[in-house]
Order: sequence, then structure tokens, then C-alpha cells
Amino acid sequence: MGREVAESCVDSLLTEMVAMYCDRFYANKPELAARRIEAIGYQVGHQLSERYTMERPRFNDHLEAIKFICKDFWFEVFKKQIDNLKTNHKGTFVLQDNRFRWLSRVSIDPLSGKESEDPSKAGESKEELAVSMYLYFPCGIIRGALSNLGIPCAVSADISNLPACSFVVRVKA
Repeated sequence: MGREVAESCVDSLLTEMVAMYCDRFYANKPELAARRIEAIGYQVGHQLSERYTMERPRFNDHLEAIKFICKDFWFEVFKKQIDNLKTNHKGTFVLQDNRFRWLSRVSIDPLSGKESEDPSKAGESKEELAVSMYLYFPCGIIRGALSNLGIPCAVSADISNLPACSFVVRVKA
């Protein structure tokens, strides 16, 4: 039996990390806070991937590695598999988790309607921007794990229907 960490500890760590980077370290620079949070996730994903693939043969293609992330890796991290995997067979994969644990206690008031002041995030409320800060860490975990498997990629997240979350993986050519 491997070493495990209580889910509540990981939840609290994520909450505190986002609060510290967004409210204290980079209060006026949300894009820098996002990059730092994603970088921490990248390091975690890279190390976890190393641990979980130690006794496995190398993957032959991108799809095989993505399936590993959806099944085995996701199960090790979240105690469940990804609910749905879609691909366009051109290097883009969408990993759908219908009940993403780290968003299960989050809600966005649909009547808030306050638009963000950041022009690059036009149409997003301040609540949606705050929730999106919690997604940089898991995006970094996915990117770090795939990087360790030899797949350079960009990862983004979509939260149009909480607590469901879609992670979009774009493999770099």
C-alpha cells in the first residue's frame, strides 16, 4: 500500500495556495499568479507521472498516454477515472470529469452578471475568474504528467457546468 494524503489536506492546500498567490504575492498580477500556480501543478504532475509509470513500458503514441492519464493516473489522484475522452485525431483531446472533486463545493451565482475588467476575459464574471484560478493547478498536473511521458502540450479548462470540468489538451507538434 502506497502512502496517501487525506483529501481534506489536499483541498486545504489548494485553497491556501490560490489565496496566497492571488491575494498576497501577486494581488495585482493575476496572470503571474496563474502561471505560478500552474508551474507548481506541473512539478507535481511530472513527479506523480514518474512514480506511476516507473514499472510500465513507454507509451507508443499520444492516444495511449492520454488513455493512461484518463484511467490510471486520474484514478491515483482522484480515486475515479475521467468520465469521457474525446479527440479530433489531430492532437486535441478533451477530458471530461462530470464531478471534478476540487470544484464540488464551488458555485457561481448566474445572476451576478458583473463582467471582468480584464479585456482578455470578456464575458466572464469575477466569480468565474476566481474559480478559474483553482483550475491552473490541475491543468499544470496534466501538462506535467504528459511532459514526463514525452508529450509537450498546452492544457486549458472549461467550467461551463459546475462541478463538471473539461480539460482540453493540445499536443504541440
